[in-house]
Amino acid sequence: MRDKTIVSLFADSGIRLNELLHIRECDIDLGKMTVTVWGKGGKQRQAPFTERSRRLLEEVMRDNGAGMKNIWALNRRGVQIMLYRLQKRTGLPSSPHTFRRTFASNLHRQGLDIEHIMRLGGWESLDMVVRYTRSVRFEESLRV
Repeated sequence: MRDKTIVSLFADSGIRLNELLHIRECDIDLGKMTVTVWGKGGKQRQAPFTERSRRLLEEVMRDNGAGMKNIWALNRRGVQIMLYRLQKRTGLPSSPHTFRRTFASNLHRQGLDIEHIMRLGGWESLDMVVRYTRSVRFEESLRV
């Protein structure tokens, strides 16, 4: 359950690995479906997640959550190993960076402008978002 929740949260929110590792129960707002994360440079932001992640987070918090350094009971290497095993099992790229790029590309496909994607993902520069969303073809954007 924990691993499904981590993958779901990566895909929904585009959070970085370091941001994920510092999530505590008090950082999660299930009502607003956001998690407060601390990004690069110590900047705080709200990262959104979907109903599916909300349900998974509820279960993880019920089982793990309170009083721990993070709700996952994992360190950096533990998350990396879990994602490596997922990649081996599925044959699909499974890294925090891949999920972050997919997050940005999916928002772009849905018609969200680059500036909003930048804010949601905690990027400093529009150039980085453009680089992440470059794989979205013009024709795909028109379908929205």
